[in-house]
Amino acid sequence: MSSIVTSIAADEPTEVTAASASQRTKVGFVSLGCPKNLVDSEVMMGMLAQAGAELTSRAEEADVIVVNTCSFIESAQQESVNTILEMVQHKNAGRARKLVVAGCLVERFRDQIRKNIPEVDAVVGTGELENILAAAGVAENRSSSPFKILQSRPEGDLRAAQGRFARDNWDGAIADLPNYLYDEATPRVLSTPGYAAYIKIAEGCDHPCSFCIIPQLRGKFRSRRFESVVAEAERLARSGVREITLIGQDTTCYGEDFGLKDGLALLLEKLASITELRWIRFLYAYPNKITSRLLGTIAANEKICSYIDVPLQHASPAVLKRMKRGGGAEIFLRSIEKMRRAIPDVTVRSSFIVGFPGETDKEFNELCDFVRAAEFDWMGAFGYSDEKGAGAYAIDGKISGREIERRRKHLMQIQRTISKQKKRVLIGKEFDLLLEGSSEESDLLLEGRTAMHAPEIDGKVFVNDAPDALQPVAGEFYRCKITEAHDYDLIAKIL
Repeated sequence: MSSIVTSIAADEPTEVTAASASQRTKVGFVSLGCPKNLVDSEVMMGMLAQAGAELTSRAEEADVIVVNTCSFIESAQQESVNTILEMVQHKNAGRARKLVVAGCLVERFRDQIRKNIPEVDAVVGTGELENILAAAGVAENRSSSPFKILQSRPEGDLRAAQGRFARDNWDGAIADLPNYLYDEATPRVLSTPGYAAYIKIAEGCDHPCSFCIIPQLRGKFRSRRFESVVAEAERLARSGVREITLIGQDTTCYGEDFGLKDGLALLLEKLASITELRWIRFLYAYPNKITSRLLGTIAANEKICSYIDVPLQHASPAVLKRMKRGGGAEIFLRSIEKMRRAIPDVTVRSSFIVGFPGETDKEFNELCDFVRAAEFDWMGAFGYSDEKGAGAYAIDGKISGREIERRRKHLMQIQRTISKQKKRVLIGKEFDLLLEGSSEESDLLLEGRTAMHAPEIDGKVFVNDAPDALQPVAGEFYRCKITEAHDYDLIAKIL
């Protein structure tokens, strides 16, 4: 079951019309997929709130329901379709008069959605977010667009000249690609807890990975202006946000499209100077873009979490070549060693695709051996999903779903053993803990994260002990000591 976005907090007050609450259109959002999609949902909610709509977390109260979909792999597509059908039931049985489908699924299956699910009243693609007002039937009360629409970049196609982008590298590429960017002036309503927020620093992707259709859904890579990101971070910090996570399809390419060298490192340095912020992290680093300057910046700034998420996808050079990525186990191990040498106690996360077309037993064993040698702090493994429009769709040697799942489980079992060993080493050590409130596991436990834990994707820290006089508050930082360790999660007491 999917749920309507339930935590809604404005990063700063948004203007609303003078209409009474009873006259205002109530809109509920279901946001699926990655944090990048969540930011799109927050932007759409911001525009609706500014135009006078009322946001609700209860589907049965909504006049308009918006489903922001994911279409990255087959399972995500199915979840999106199931959620749309679930919201159709709310529309048929309740007060909702409109159902809007937004996001990546629209970019791929716009016509099929309208044809096969007639209860859908409007669709909004990833590059059409400002159309959410018309789709929801909410009148706009501003004259200017909330987006920077990039019909042409003043810098020209710098990355194309550098050979970094060529649309003919994309199998099944489409002609009309999204080209918007939100900026610091775009209305936005946070759906994350008030102490944490994502900032999307770039949109789109130029990498021609043969397993991926994201460039076709999100357009070519384009960075937000340096000053725009800083201004948004400063505003969020003033509103009470203490942890910022920078996101993009490839954050390590930030600034390349307007000639900025080591743009991510420069941005991190600037954000670390914002007094109110406590933690800053970034997600989704490309392997060959982790520079010495970036590593040095992380190591030199206490506010920048010593955390690197680098999805390597595989370790066999042959498989990586078919993926159009390059690299291999030896190169990656040297890179990881460099990270650990440059940043004391760095947390390294990666993810891998198993069952890529033609993956032999030998190639899979290369991946398993690499994971054992790398000893990642966190790791995810995903079964290959055959996506029409991706380059790998035409590659022979498809592997059965049953075998893919067997390999995925085997790889994760290797990682489980590694994780258990690495977590046990933490017993007795002290860390700063961001408390997130009562645990979903038990009302008798509190729950939080250390700098080693990115929001949503890593294990948890459960708190079962605290000083009697302390009244723990969600969103505050406390010093804690690890007392127990499990496969992925930790138990701690607040000091």
